[in-house]
Amino acid sequence: MTELATMDFHPQPQPGDARPWAFPAPTRGTLGNGLTLLRCHRPGQQVVAVEVLLDAPLDAEPAGLDGVATIMARAFSEGTDKHSAEEFAAELERCGATLDTHADHPGVRLSLEVPASRLAKALGLLADALRAPAFADSEVERLVRNRLDEIPHELANPARRAAKELSKELFPAASRMARPRQGTEETVAKIDSAAVRAFYERHVRPATATAVVVGDLTGVELDALLDETLGAWTGSPAQPRPVPPVTADDTGRVVVVDRPGAVQTQLLIGRVGPDRHDRVWPAQVLGTYCLGGTLTSRLDRVLREEKGYTYGVRAFGQVLRSAPDGSGAAMLAISGSVDTPNTGPALEDLWTVLRRLAAEGLTDAERDVAVQNLVGVAPLKYETAAAVAGTLADQVEQHLPDDYQATLYQQLAATGTVEATAAVVSAFPVDRLVTVLVGDAAQIKAPVEALGIGEVTVVTAE
Repeated sequence: MTELATMDFHPQPQPGDARPWAFPAPTRGTLGNGLTLLRCHRPGQQVVAVEVLLDAPLDAEPAGLDGVATIMARAFSEGTDKHSAEEFAAELERCGATLDTHADHPGVRLSLEVPASRLAKALGLLADALRAPAFADSEVERLVRNRLDEIPHELANPARRAAKELSKELFPAASRMARPRQGTEETVAKIDSAAVRAFYERHVRPATATAVVVGDLTGVELDALLDETLGAWTGSPAQPRPVPPVTADDTGRVVVVDRPGAVQTQLLIGRVGPDRHDRVWPAQVLGTYCLGGTLTSRLDRVLREEKGYTYGVRAFGQVLRSAPDGSGAAMLAISGSVDTPNTGPALEDLWTVLRRLAAEGLTDAERDVAVQNLVGVAPLKYETAAAVAGTLADQVEQHLPDDYQATLYQQLAATGTVEATAAVVSAFPVDRLVTVLVGDAAQIKAPVEALGIGEVTVVTAE
């Protein structure tokens, strides 16, 4: 009889003790030209991330030229006094770098990522783009044409169309926030290189800008490198622009953007609430996550799992513009899509979820899962230098202290179920929500009117 062979098993690895983690703290400084600098050494992060924030907000755009900040941001990578647009792109590629730019309500941001071994070259290119952008007529004209081509596609996208309509509904017509961030066909068509350069000369200078550098800086003479690159950028001194207060009308109402024949209805339900300077923010983040932050949230459990109306519904808070004096604001919203015949029932169930939340509150189990998901996975979220740099830049942009993110995680972990419930109920009051529906008005208007969640208005899609 053959004897069975035996195997020796190695001991099963056991988990070690969890190491304490906190969001990394930056070191602050100022270059000789007035540029504010935040640096953060992250050992092992061989791809360095650099964020540059410019105090050129959308409300600084001249009347009738909405979108000029976006065109300027895109034009930064379209040539300098040393390189043509093609040469600049080739130089970035040679050093393995990427340069992204965008304009938003708080200002313009440039985001650079580059291997640490090529940091000097890439910072030189970034500095040239800021110091002496070409803004060539032909390149600006091309960017304008590209932007004009994008607008019809955005209007055809139900989610983008809903966002455009919600902003128009919430904010006063004279407010820049009521209009598309990247301009309309009418305003973009008026932009030329002279307008871009005028906006640049009026608002872009090192004295009101901030640079964030994050990555493995071992062996990098960063001070000397910055002096030679971003430090060579000059400009007139100036004070940061004052932050205008945000006002909004969240009277409960419904706007249907008519898309005849649409098989789905895009939902966007929102209002304006407190920003990160408000003491309620941590509890609001936690409560909103319980409401619609993940697949296990209340909204998904009812609308997706139980009723099958949707592939997913999300609730979120997004800072629009922030100010230490409390005049800033965040967009608090619920977003998703449902099949057209079930638009009325889906909205009825959504409002039922909100009413039950106010009557019954969150459970301790919901709160615990939210804390675990928001706080427990934070070390993974910030594994890359770009993620850390982006959050540090957000803090600067929103006038928050450098230790804000680290403190926020402590506050989230300490927030109780009662506080989270009160915050989310206050964030989404059932009678103070503006609802935008992009869909077939002929099929959805009557069922929505029957719900009594606000006056229903139908507008024609462009």
